[in-house]
Amino acid sequence: MDDLISPYGGELAVLFADHRRAATLKEASLAMPSWDLSPRQQAELDLLMSGAFSPLRGYLGRADYEHVLTEMRLADGRLWPVPVTLDISEAAAERLVPGQDLALRDLEGVLLAVLHVEDLWQPDRATEARVLYGSSNPDHPGVERLLTRTHPVYVAGRVEGVEPVVHHSFTALRHSPGELRQQFAKRGWVQVAAFHTAEPMYSAQRTLSARTAREWGANLLLHPVVQEEEDYYYRVRGYRAILGQYPAQTTLLSLLSLPDRAGGVRAVLGQAIVRRNFGCSAFFWEAGSLEVDAAALAEVVARHGKALGIQLLACDPLVYVEDCADFLPATQVPASARTRSVEDMELQRRLREGLEIPAWFAAAEVIAELRARFPARSKQGLTLFFTGLSGAGKSTIAKAVQAKLLELGGRPVTLLDGDVVRRNLSSELGFSKEHRNLNIRRIGYVASEITKNGGIALCAPIAPYAELRREVRQMISRYGGFIEVHVATSLEVCEGRDRKGLYAKARAGIIKEFTGISDPYEAPQHPELRIDTEGLSVEEAAQRVFLYLEQQGYIA
Repeated sequence: MDDLISPYGGELAVLFADHRRAATLKEASLAMPSWDLSPRQQAELDLLMSGAFSPLRGYLGRADYEHVLTEMRLADGRLWPVPVTLDISEAAAERLVPGQDLALRDLEGVLLAVLHVEDLWQPDRATEARVLYGSSNPDHPGVERLLTRTHPVYVAGRVEGVEPVVHHSFTALRHSPGELRQQFAKRGWVQVAAFHTAEPMYSAQRTLSARTAREWGANLLLHPVVQEEEDYYYRVRGYRAILGQYPAQTTLLSLLSLPDRAGGVRAVLGQAIVRRNFGCSAFFWEAGSLEVDAAALAEVVARHGKALGIQLLACDPLVYVEDCADFLPATQVPASARTRSVEDMELQRRLREGLEIPAWFAAAEVIAELRARFPARSKQGLTLFFTGLSGAGKSTIAKAVQAKLLELGGRPVTLLDGDVVRRNLSSELGFSKEHRNLNIRRIGYVASEITKNGGIALCAPIAPYAELRREVRQMISRYGGFIEVHVATSLEVCEGRDRKGLYAKARAGIIKEFTGISDPYEAPQHPELRIDTEGLSVEEAAQRVFLYLEQQGYIA
């Protein structure tokens, strides 16, 4: 492990072992307990090993963790605003004791690092959420991740890196902190301002970033954040396309794989420290693009600014002024001037309906990428998720809708019927709540892949639990349309149909945990469409679905 001293950001703690030590660790790891890292955990480990999280040399122990939560500093007093922790399952933690080594592997089993275990504990996640996000609302993305998607045990200790995390996309645009510092030194850059974005860059943002760097007398690092869990490819293609519109000698584009911390002052300070470690002297962003209260940030910077070691600035958004065909800060626009704007909702509408996007709003290459990523509804992928009691008519309606869509043509259509999926994808599963949830997650994953690739998925499981339906909606909605159809046929009607005799067996106690009898069905509160098949023919029910798709623009 090396401590690199550089004029760009100070000491850099690089945690990779040398080749001889790495070979020793690889051999020893065969006898170690191991943990397979999620994509998010891999990204955080990569930042640790490369020195982007300097001065950290591993995952925070309990003492450092508690100091960070209460004081935004490590136990030794150094500034650090957000916990960097590794969460593992209780089963994995039971095999570990302090003093032991834990092999950290990617999802394919490749050894990335060895963690020398120093501490194990179960944190109070509700308290952590309140401190970090000022909220206990499970709908807050940071709170939701902490409470539902994080394993219960934190394991801490020093890390020795063996292999860097491999990124197969845009490799020429990915740099470690040491590599960027070397680039700056080679170019003779002393003052470097990093511009943050996690969105496509339109003409206003391009103008803002170039103009601000020029006013500061700094070279410009375009440093967009990308996350492996999201579709960032269209964004990066857009960044790359407009790079030629910046001065070549004073601008550099580099991607930052930094997991989202869901906003707040602490997240901004964490991002600033990372940019400092990459060798930057200033960090700026468009006000509103980072969820942070300006007054709260100013107060924290006043207290910790000297230790922060990098200048911060939230820049006022620019407005397009038609009279001068240029972008100006909103505070500098004359009252009589004619301004134009395209808000996010309006942009989404124009993309959804295939309407024109003004040339002043974004470069042609960026608009082309937006249209390819967010096609008009009549061309994008879509999932119809039918839910209801057994015998409600979900599969029957879905088959009739499938036939109508195939007759129309234009997109591939796949029916994921609950019973058929059970036979072919989930044959080993039983009917416990855990297994039913796993079956729904499998259906959701397959539907998300179909939707992502422009097809139409029709899902027809019972899906009795609201939380799982919400999870499936989140899984699919980032790729295309998601329409929940509640087939709201009453229990009495479903039981009267009972073609398979399932209700009779449930009433007799032969089938346990049967939805609607011995296990609850949580009816959707706000589905896109609700259909009661009592008194409706299959064709009438299917036509209601078809009309809704037409009204919403999903079919032309």
